[in-house]
Amino acid sequence: MYSLKKKSLSIATTVYWILLLYIITALVWWFIELKNQNQQMTNYRISELNSKDPAIQKKKDQINRENNRKTTQYVLEGITFLALILVGAVFIYRAVRRQFKLQAQQQNFMMAITHELKTPIAVTKLNLETLQKHQLDESMKQKVLSMTIQEADRLANLANNILVSAQLEGRNYKQAPEDLDLSSLVETCVNEFIRRYSDRNFILQIQPEIDFIGDVFLLEIMLNNLLENAVKYAPADRPVICRLQKNGKVIELHVIDEGPGIPDKEKRNIFEKFYRLGSEQTRQTKGTGLGLNLCRKIAHDHHGYIRVRDNEPVGSDFAVIFDK
Repeated sequence: MYSLKKKSLSIATTVYWILLLYIITALVWWFIELKNQNQQMTNYRISELNSKDPAIQKKKDQINRENNRKTTQYVLEGITFLALILVGAVFIYRAVRRQFKLQAQQQNFMMAITHELKTPIAVTKLNLETLQKHQLDESMKQKVLSMTIQEADRLANLANNILVSAQLEGRNYKQAPEDLDLSSLVETCVNEFIRRYSDRNFILQIQPEIDFIGDVFLLEIMLNNLLENAVKYAPADRPVICRLQKNGKVIELHVIDEGPGIPDKEKRNIFEKFYRLGSEQTRQTKGTGLGLNLCRKIAHDHHGYIRVRDNEPVGSDFAVIFDK
């Protein structure tokens, strides 16, 4: 499907440039025709002059001046039309490519969201059927319940991402900023991940009692997305580091993993809506392409920004910088 869309875009681009070249060629041809016609009329008017007229030279000069004025008029009109055609062509070309790109991203999103929904629903249903049909011992029952809750949390996070992203995009979300202890908020979120992923190693480096004014719900979504990404991409035996520190008025929140890292040419793209590395068919990790875009919006709405750098020796370092 991806190759088919790429081929369609290539065909549309080729046809577009052929039509544009045809329009420019037609414009040049009409300019030449008008110039030749004007010259012919000039020559005809000069030939009709009386050679014995004492003012013949003055009349010839007048006719030539009119010819030059019309030629200049044709040139200026031609340049104006050409400029308008080129500006319109660039605008349409960019708009069409943007539309094709958005369509491909939306299709990837629909494919991803289908997988993201089916998996937790299927696992939850299987777990409940297991509890219903089998008499499990208490430890096994608690394990099954824990897995079910984990899948329910995934569904809740997915729903929050979709709804909040749509609300922020449409400027319909009403923020509720409040004075809060950002250190405590970050620690609570990380502890929840420790509970959900008891087999993973989380390292907390949190400076205590950092005061902040923000929307608790949005900040939790941002941190949850960053932690979720780190868990998905980092090897299971490697730690995920969450660091919070304040230097003067600048607050830095880092989520660091030791995963495969992100190529330099992709570092800017990953924050675009629906964007994911590679094609949906070849990806090994789950995702919708909304999480990092949502993180960027939330950081921006809190007078901050997000960036990613390489972690040494391997992995990625996502940092949210608040400078208030």
